[in-house]
Amino acid sequence: MSLFKARDWWSTVLGEKEEFDQGCLCLADVDNTGNGQDKVIVGSFMGYLRIFNPHPVKTGDGAQAEDLLLEVHLRDPILQVEVGKFVSGTEMLHLAVLHSRKLCVYSVSGSLGNVEHGTQYQIKLMYEHNLQRTACNMTYGSFGGVKGRDLICIQSMDGMLMVFEQESYAFGRFLPGSLLPGPLAYSSRTDSFITVSSCRQVESYKYQVLAFATDADKRQETEQQKLGSGKRLVVDWTLNIGEQALDICIVSFNQSASSVFVLGERNFFCLKDNGQIRFMKKLDCSPSCFLPYCSVSEGTINTLIGNHSNMLHVYQDVTLKWATQLPHIPVAVRVGCLHDLKGVIVTLSDDGHLQCSYLGTDPSLFQAPKVESRELNYDELDIELKELQKIIKDVNKSQGVWPMTEREDDLKVSAMVSPNFDSVSQSTDVEVGADLVPSVTVKVTLQNRVTLQKIRLSVYVQPPLVLTCDQFTFEFMAPEMTRTVGFSVYLKGSCLPPELEGNTVVSYSRPTGIPRVSQCKFRLPLKLICLPGQPSKTASHKLTIDTNKSPVSLLSLFPGFANQSEDDQVNVMGFRFLGGSRVTLLASKTSQRYRIQSEQFEDLWLITNELIIRLQEYFEKQGIKDFACSFSGSMPLQEYFELIDHHFELRTNGEKLEELLSERAVQFRAIQRRLLTRFKDKTPAPLQHLDTLLDGTYKQVIALADAVEENQDNLFQSFTRLKSATHLVILLIGLWQKLSADQIAILEAAFLPLQQDTQELGWEETVDAAISHLLKTCLSKSSKEQALNLSSQLSTPKDTSRLKKHITLLCDRLAKGGRLCLSTDAAAPQTMVMPGGCATIPESDLEERSVEQDSSELFTNHKHLIVETPMPEVSPLQGVSE
Repeated sequence: MSLFKARDWWSTVLGEKEEFDQGCLCLADVDNTGNGQDKVIVGSFMGYLRIFNPHPVKTGDGAQAEDLLLEVHLRDPILQVEVGKFVSGTEMLHLAVLHSRKLCVYSVSGSLGNVEHGTQYQIKLMYEHNLQRTACNMTYGSFGGVKGRDLICIQSMDGMLMVFEQESYAFGRFLPGSLLPGPLAYSSRTDSFITVSSCRQVESYKYQVLAFATDADKRQETEQQKLGSGKRLVVDWTLNIGEQALDICIVSFNQSASSVFVLGERNFFCLKDNGQIRFMKKLDCSPSCFLPYCSVSEGTINTLIGNHSNMLHVYQDVTLKWATQLPHIPVAVRVGCLHDLKGVIVTLSDDGHLQCSYLGTDPSLFQAPKVESRELNYDELDIELKELQKIIKDVNKSQGVWPMTEREDDLKVSAMVSPNFDSVSQSTDVEVGADLVPSVTVKVTLQNRVTLQKIRLSVYVQPPLVLTCDQFTFEFMAPEMTRTVGFSVYLKGSCLPPELEGNTVVSYSRPTGIPRVSQCKFRLPLKLICLPGQPSKTASHKLTIDTNKSPVSLLSLFPGFANQSEDDQVNVMGFRFLGGSRVTLLASKTSQRYRIQSEQFEDLWLITNELIIRLQEYFEKQGIKDFACSFSGSMPLQEYFELIDHHFELRTNGEKLEELLSERAVQFRAIQRRLLTRFKDKTPAPLQHLDTLLDGTYKQVIALADAVEENQDNLFQSFTRLKSATHLVILLIGLWQKLSADQIAILEAAFLPLQQDTQELGWEETVDAAISHLLKTCLSKSSKEQALNLSSQLSTPKDTSRLKKHITLLCDRLAKGGRLCLSTDAAAPQTMVMPGGCATIPESDLEERSVEQDSSELFTNHKHLIVETPMPEVSPLQGVSE
């Protein structure tokens, strides 16, 4: 049992779906028994008034039927309940109930029953006041120093104080400058009302000043006030606390001293009678309620503060003396004497959890039995520990930390792409050139085995592909339930997406509360962004893919792109993208090769990747498992580097344009300030062409802003093309060196680390750091290179020469036997196997220059990327050169 947990003495839940606030709880001997035992009075916003007398048989018991003395439905919402001497002619305690438009005072009495059911309680209405204004809260006390009776002051929602002398209405006064009502309290020692205004300052008003001020029939100053008749309401003192207040309490040590406690949103303050700060305390958590009371030690005050972290803190002045855990967030806290138990803490939550608790623990009578002592064999324990560690290591290697079967059984996610386009395209008002943009529907199905909560489905495709809806939310899914959602995908923009693969991610919570994530990938059809086209006779960029099987008819590989007018040419096919660029695919009849050619280097990627995927699917259907592709030509690094340079140039231009725009904006504001000074001057002065300068600067700002937007659009298109080219280079390296799937994944992580390109973190510096890490770890020549530390900060480079040399060096080391891996242990033996011609990473310009010269023989910088051996009988198409 935790020492820092509130000990439940008695608790209950009030009603169903009822709401409560800080004024809804009160402790007092409301039935005037005189034995010093308090009763718990609770009122709700639903209008229910309940009076409890807890007396549990044992600690922690719930509420019994006899604990509820009275339950009455008053129909109107109950804002606040208080107990005091509210009836004239007697000093008996009565119950005051504040409604939004009414104040009612009741007497609570009990009559002895004739049978064993006990005492019967009832309430009797003594008097009521109908309010002309909507009430907010109230306070009571012996206003003006009256003896033997309590007066009531009600604050309305528009800032009016209404004073009632028991059965009669005394007067009403508007607080000056009131906008929203705040908490209200009465100090008997200074005979003043203390509140916190909407100006975030504590204000004190003397009762005598309120009583003699002009009557508040209306908020505006009357003609009588303007002429000097009557007294104006003047505040006694104010203190700015800089935050809104939740509650105010006044605690008196004795007749000569009292303190005003104010609970703010982040601090609580202790003030003297004259408004000076005695002390203040900054709170760590957001408070919900508080209760100050006099401490047993002389001159100190204890304060109970409840917060939204289900904690109740006990402070002595500013020192935290105790912290206890509550099962709910308290909105009201009181301390009283219940069933001869003094100091019971009574808390009430906003949803009706009423609890009586105390601090500390119960004495434990349990004694642990004596353990039989036996000698330990440490050798056997060491052997057993090693066996267990081996089992744990094997399980982690085979299955991972979390078992996948449980996760897969919880939720199955599947995606299906429609084979046909939408009858009505969802790409409204989107046209790429002269072509109408089609859209295709994707349906995602969720099948769950157990109850799931807070299911969130997110869909992502590569821009410039666009989704009609990318977020779906389900609050609850019953077991064995199936949900299907649909959305459309279309192209928005003139550039091509770097991938046609989409990803759906589903996050959910299991019944135990553990969060889980499942994902499913889907592939969009090529015809979504591509149309059949005429084969191109000339092309600036060409590459050749070798296979180990006989060539396949392109009509069977791409049935949707067959040209009806040229059925005889089965080994030539043309593709036209929606952006306007064209790609030609040629298949050799005898040499097991395929050639892809285009005017743009990055356009080769999608057709090349689609060709390899469809070839693999074709041979898998034929039952052939040893199909493989390879690339024996020279790596197209020069074309790739041109795209890198263009992207980096746009980044540099963007930085310069933004810097220039910032300078012009500063200049524009400076001219505005000078013009404003001239216009405000009482003696007119010539403008000295400041208006002309302002107009010219404004035009420059608009022009620069347009240039920045245009550069951002160009940068986005350049980054998209760069990603396509990067995918193509990774594919060619994998085919060239016959890399495994894990090694290709390492290359993709190094070359494609960013989904979006920003000025703060760009593609060039990120990729350069990743490639440098590979060169100094798994592709290093010696252990000396592995010991080198990389810079921990990434900054925009001056140029791309270092990046291009590192990419060249990466290809060089892969060509000489290097292999990619993530663990340095696996990379160590490869340094001995690699040929001696592999150079270390250059650390100076001279070394980089020598590396560039050495690798120039391997990577030629020409644009026609075809192998040196010719392709016989490529195509009967006239004009297509070998």
